Amino acid sequence: MAKLSRPRRGSLQYWPRKRAKKLLPSVNWKAISSKNSDKKLLGFIGYKVGMTSAYVRDNTPDSMTKSKRIIIPATIIECPPIKILSVRFHKNNKLIGEVINSKPDKELNKKIKLPNKINKKIEDFKDFDDVSIIAYSNVKKTGIKKTPDILEINLGGDKDSKISFIKENLNKEISVLDVLDKGQLIDVKAVTKGKGVQGPVKRFGVSLRQHKSEKGVRKVGSIGPWHPSRVTFRVPMAGQMGFFSRAQYNNQIIDKGKISEKDINKNGGFHRFGKINSEYLIVHGSIQGPTKRQLVLTQPLRSTKRQSKKNYELIELR
Repeated sequence: MAKLSRPRRGSLQYWPRKRAKKLLPSVNWKAISSKNSDKKLLGFIGYKVGMTSAYVRDNTPDSMTKSKRIIIPATIIECPPIKILSVRFHKNNKLIGEVINSKPDKELNKKIKLPNKINKKIEDFKDFDDVSIIAYSNVKKTGIKKTPDILEINLGGDKDSKISFIKENLNKEISVLDVLDKGQLIDVKAVTKGKGVQGPVKRFGVSLRQHKSEKGVRKVGSIGPWHPSRVTFRVPMAGQMGFFSRAQYNNQIIDKGKISEKDINKNGGFHRFGKINSEYLIVHGSIQGPTKRQLVLTQPLRSTKRQSKKNYELIELR
């Protein structure tokens, strides 16, 4: 008889398995900025369009399909331009002040309450350690909705370069084409597709019991001993599945563009999304979340050689 193996079910790295508090996850900008000091803007806001098949030429060195045309899975992300809502100054890892933009969009009143008077200016802050921006997406250009999404994004470089970047783009639209490069790696942070309450078989991958078992087949055999008379949190139980905050690392940008210059829309638009109206990215592989889900695109936290050396030349989308 083969040796029985009973490995534990479900990773405790993702715990507790409960619904996300917000649609735009929090980001450890300090860790990302230490690895990407040469970048100006460390993140961007995007919206998932859907998956497709990309017909590409593989230019990866030492690849088995080098110089051949292959089909790979890809995800399309629409990235409307973002604007700066406010500038935050930090010292000793604490917020010491904020300067709000005097010319925000009207749609922001549906999201937050803006002050009537702006008292502080950027020049008033001299003694600070770091500076970040609060950005909002110009989502009305996409056709998904009108209310923008707001996110705090850090900047790369020293303090002088950060201040100069903010002053240059304070009342301008920042395009994703100027922030992310073709062929580079990005990390995608988003909330996964929600599946509601599920049992332990689907939620943790517990094996089905014998068909004549007592008190059910789709459950664990024992939830614990008589003594100590308690159930530990490690026992697979029914509960929430999906709608979790997750991060996908090292996704490569195959192509990017503006829909006015290169139209990739299908006839009638994409399934459950419609037509792309602004800038877009085509990313290798799949990305968590359903169609129209908000995404946080960041510079790579820990890029790998295996992913970074891949080189795909886009021919067409299928």
